[in-house]
This record gives sequence, structure tokens and C-alpha cells, in this order.
Amino acid sequence: MGLSDQMPALAAAVSRLPGFATVETADLDPLPTTGLAHDHIRIVGTGVLLRVPRQSQLALAARENLIYQAACFRRMAASGHTPKLYGIIEPTPEIPMGSLVVEEISGETLTLPAGLADAARALAAIHALPLPPVAERSPLKDPEDAVAATLEEMLVQGRHLSSPHAPVSKSGREAIEAEIDTVREEIRHLPSVTKTLISFDAHPGNFILEQGSGRAVLVDLEKGRYGGAGFDLAHATLYTSTTWDVATYSEPSVAQIADFYATWLATVPKELGSALKPWLLPMRRIMWLWSVTWCAKWAVESRATRVADKHAAASAEDWSAENTGGTLIDHVANRVECYLSDAIIARVRSDWRGDNALTGLLSE
Repeated sequence: MGLSDQMPALAAAVSRLPGFATVETADLDPLPTTGLAHDHIRIVGTGVLLRVPRQSQLALAARENLIYQAACFRRMAASGHTPKLYGIIEPTPEIPMGSLVVEEISGETLTLPAGLADAARALAAIHALPLPPVAERSPLKDPEDAVAATLEEMLVQGRHLSSPHAPVSKSGREAIEAEIDTVREEIRHLPSVTKTLISFDAHPGNFILEQGSGRAVLVDLEKGRYGGAGFDLAHATLYTSTTWDVATYSEPSVAQIADFYATWLATVPKELGSALKPWLLPMRRIMWLWSVTWCAKWAVESRATRVADKHAAASAEDWSAENTGGTLIDHVANRVECYLSDAIIARVRSDWRGDNALTGLLSE
């Protein structure tokens, strides 16, 4: 079911929420599609957006997906760098994935590389939030070993590297496999990871520099979890992130990336920064491995027919190109091919191979 088919039901559902009784279909203004997982609809004149999922990136059922996302918004709100959550619209046959009702952040996308410092401070505010007791962390992911869990996700995605539909060469696969072996050996000698609340989707295109306040606001929170902050720092600055979104395309130098990490280390509580510093380079490598194996997964699974009746599906994960189509799919396919190319694999690996500003900072 397309977004246009859902509009009357969405308007009716919004009108039943406190404070929105007068909302009609004509008041809903769909925004341009920029991502694979959500549509966004402005409720004109209210400062509020409908965040309408197209799928669940965590393979959850439609209702559980909304509950999970709502928890992400609520947990991160105390940072002062995420949108407010106003409500939930439950999934129905007419609105298969339901919707969140969230604050619209008015402003501009980050300008990179200068905006990386703003992103570092926003992430530091999230990472510095007090860690709740274990019993209060559900429904967010909270693996006992956050690094092992992320490596397992990466390995499951990595099975797609051997598919003929994954645009990666034999030498590219061997390079990725070599990195997996190296990082697994490297982390065996590190202390336990200090966990914090993280977004796990901190690429620069997910930040808006708010008009007026000037704060960087992280607006895409659906994959939040308790894990290693280094994953967010990597996701904000890897080549596979800074060149993903057309609006924030940039190729920061290693020195500029080192400045980003230095800003984060200077902003978070000293004890947290010191505990996580030995993990920042290994987590950078693991996040890159997670990203390129996701690329292989997307190349394979985007060829499938989209999932029908998502409101009733046990898993609403669905990377089918039929969900989006058009120029966005062409853009994603281009990025996937780029990131899995021999040249870019070698370029990214140079971040942590040999002496440079980044390895120097994080090895002090």
C-alpha cells in the first residue's frame, strides 16, 4: 500500500489524538523521500511530523516496531538533541506500519566537514545519559556483550557477500574477511566494553542543524540500543556514511575525522572517554564491516518482491526496491557498488592501517 493510499486513514487517526481534532487529509503534506525505511508527512501549521515506517530494519512486527521506535525517542529525549515524541498511531490494514507523531525540527542539514563538531557534541550528549538499571532497558536491545552482538549481526549479513548479486570482487571479499579476522583477534585483548545508549544510525544525513538554537538534532532514532559509543562515532565519519546522503556528501580528511573524535572525547565525561578510548578504532573497523556487509545484503534482498500485509507479518523487514523505486533506489545501488569496490575498500582500510592523525589520537 502506497503512502497516498494511507493519507485519509492517517488524517482520521491524527484527528483522534488530543490537540489535533481539526486535522483533515488536506493538512497532510508528504515530504520528499530520502530514506529506505520511512516516509515523513508534515501536519501543516503544527510543527509536527508523521513518521510512517515502510518496514522494520530490526525485523520486528509492525506494532513492536512502533513500540521500539517510541522507546528510542523517549530514552534519547533527555539529551536535548533529538525530536520530541507526541504519540503513536497503531497499525491497521489501512495504515500497515502505523506511525509515530514527532516534533518537526526546522533547520538545515549539516555542512560537512565543519558540521562534524556539532554532530560530535550531539552524540556526546546522548552517550553521557545515565545508564538505566538492566530491568528498565527493554524493549531496546541490550546485549550482554555489545561488540559480540554487533559482530554476529555483521556475520549474518556477510553471508550475502558470496551471492552473485553482490557487486564485490574476490579480492574485495578477501579484504573484508581479513579485516574480520584481524579485528576479532585485536578485541580479544581489550577490557569489557562500557555500554551507553547509542543511536546505531548516526550518519550525517540524519542530523539537522536546528534554526535558532544552532544545536545538531539527530532525527532518525529507530535503531537505538545499549552498546558501544564507538559505533556511533564511526557511523558519523566513515566514508560509507559521509558520502551516503547527497545533501551531506563530503570526504573529510583523516585529520578532520581525528578532530571529530577529539571533540567527542573533550565533551563526554572524562571517565567515559577514558574507558571507551581503547575501543574506538576497533569499533570503527567493526562498524565499517557492518556497513559493507549490509550493502551486500541490500544488493541481494532489494531484488525480492515486497512483503504484503505488513500489519499482520511476523517480521516487517523488507528491503524490496518495490517499496521505494525511482531515483532513490538508483542512488542506493550506486552507493552500494561504490562501497564494495576494491578501491573504496582499500581507501577505508587506510583509516586504521599505519600511522596517521586518527591512529595517533586513539593510540595515545
